[in-house]
Amino acid sequence: MALFRITVKQNNYSNGIRLEKGMTVDVSSRYSNPVTTNGGHEVIDAFQRMYGIDIKKNGGLSTVYLDVKKIN
Repeated sequence: MALFRITVKQNNYSNGIRLEKGMTVDVSSRYSNPVTTNGGHEVIDAFQRMYGIDIKKNGGLSTVYLDVKKIN
């Protein structure tokens, strides 16, 4: 498994949920891109745990809004 750092690239406000530039979560995944693979479930769960928001409902579960870096 690899460790990825997912960072919000730009502010986004949609469906009453705000994403702020710089919000970051770390996700361990066996996939090469946890945002686009397996429905992004690891990323959705990580944002829910860390910030208490549903990033999928916001529409921010996309590489347009998220930067993915492999850190391990």
